[in-house]
Parts: sequence; C-alpha cells; structure tokens
Amino acid sequence: MVGSILPLRLEAAAVRRGGNRLVGPVDIEIGAEGVTVVIGPNGSGKTSLLRLMHGLERAAEGRVRWAAPRTEARTRQAYVFQNPILMRRHVVGNIAYPLLVHGVRRAEARRRAVDWAEKVGLGEALERAASSLSGGERQKLALARALIRRPEILFLDEPCANLDGRATREIEAILAAARDSGTRIVMTTHDMGQARRLATEVFFLLRGRVREAASGRGALERLATPEARAFLNGDILE
Repeated sequence: MVGSILPLRLEAAAVRRGGNRLVGPVDIEIGAEGVTVVIGPNGSGKTSLLRLMHGLERAAEGRVRWAAPRTEARTRQAYVFQNPILMRRHVVGNIAYPLLVHGVRRAEARRRAVDWAEKVGLGEALERAASSLSGGERQKLALARALIRRPEILFLDEPCANLDGRATREIEAILAAARDSGTRIVMTTHDMGQARRLATEVFFLLRGRVREAASGRGALERLATPEARAFLNGDILE
C-alpha cells in the first residue's frame, strides 16, 4: 500500500531573495485532512510561503520535509496560480495534458478530461480555445487540470481573486468536492468570507512570520493576537 506524503513539516524554514528574508523562520505542519487558509496583509509572504511548501522556492534556511521521498511527493501534489497558466490548446487539450505527460493514452486522457470538464462546468466548452475563456472559466480549467491526477495535496494562490460572486461560489463548490474526495487543500485568500466558509485551519502571516494559527470550526474567529484582530477589523498593518 502506498503511504501518504503527509504530513508536510516546515522546520525553521525561510525564503530569501536578493539578500532579503521574505518568509521565515517558519515552523508549521500540514496534516492529512482539511483546508488550510493562509491570510495576512499584502506583502506578508503568503505566496512565498505557498511556493516554499510546493517546492517552487527553495529553503534558504531550515528544512521542508514530506512524509515520503521528495521525488514521490512532487508527483502527488498540484499548484494553481492566481493567474492560471493556459496552454495554446482548446479546453479539453489543456485538461488532458498532465495525463499525456505521464503516459496515459490519448483516447483515455481525452475521456477523463471530458469527464473533468463536465465536473467543473465546462462541458459545453470542450473545443473552445482556452484563451477565449472568462476569468472564472479559466480558473475552472486550471482546477480541472490540477485535479485530474487526483493529487494528495493542492496548493492555490488566491483562487478567486477578481471573480464575481457567482464564479466564486462555483469555484468554492469545486474545492469543497475535492476536499470531500480526500484532497488536502492549502490556499491563500484576501477574502475573509471565503476563509470563514472553507477553512478548517488558519495561518496568519505578518512580515513573513506565522504570527498565529487556529484550527477547528470557526478557526478565523479563534485568532486572538492584537495584530490578527486588527487585520480582521480592516486596520492597516505595516
């Protein structure tokens, strides 16, 4: 039986760029279940922390440890950027691409891509050029492409930034279904309503450090430090 790649542990981990420390030192653990939401003011290091966990940034200090070899962990996770990267293909071709790269036959890859397009509400757009999609549709495509290989953990950077209420609700429904199917989710958001709806765990970042964490029902309301409360009240933090 294949073991889990989780928990993911960051031990005094830090990200540096140009001599500046963007994140860290950070000591956190991502367990096997739930939705972790990373919040904090602009420039606090949310995206850099996400990239560090996924491996897009290397730890300049400390360690990032998976419960499985790094090469195996890399194949069992996915990342969706705030502005989805779209290939110069139609919708079904974009969604099928990860399967083709991993050796799935073209007919089977297309069948599974069509199925995922239906799941995310793009069943009527299979042959449309990805570049012609709306913002919400592009995010749905990116999610289908990320989820088609059933990753054990999915990282998302502001998945609903600049989307209207309807598109946000549809994206959240996709994320909830992925969570219920066993995919661990770690995401950043500026939308505190979204954090309240989705989070089973919250990390509050300020100046690159995890200043407070809370978990369980109503995790956001459990944050109690003056800085976290000020942020939730809409105050400006520097």
